[in-house]
Amino acid sequence: MRVSAEPHLPLPVEIPLVDEPGGTDVDLKTQIIRFGVTGGLSAVVDFGLYSLLYLAGLPVNVAKAIGFIAGTTTAYLINRRWTFQAPPSRARFIAVVALYAVTFAVQVGINWVMYQALDDTWWRLPLAFVIAQGTATVINFVVQRMVIFKID
Repeated sequence: MRVSAEPHLPLPVEIPLVDEPGGTDVDLKTQIIRFGVTGGLSAVVDFGLYSLLYLAGLPVNVAKAIGFIAGTTTAYLINRRWTFQAPPSRARFIAVVALYAVTFAVQVGINWVMYQALDDTWWRLPLAFVIAQGTATVINFVVQRMVIFKID
């Protein structure tokens, strides 16, 4: 009986068991439209959960962080399959995790700065969200299209 030196943890279904070449046959216009639709749905998930958790009494950064994680998970799953039509890949998954870590910091940071800078009115929470989400969306699309879904 052979014993592996590395501990074996069960992998989530999304993480592939083999690496496959990246790339996509979908044109830029179609990708932008699909990315926008996916982003809209993911933003609804993100903002909806963020708002509910904030109204339930969680601190703004905790609520935003949880909403971000739910929204970006939704976005990745849909974008990989539909927008970029890329097969699963461990390298791609790791690159997406790194990208989302960066955009997490950017989005939560911008959201916090805008939330603090804006007057305490009804539109403060959604406006801070839109500015932070817009910035993260541009970063995500460019990096996913130019790097992540080109990974072999």
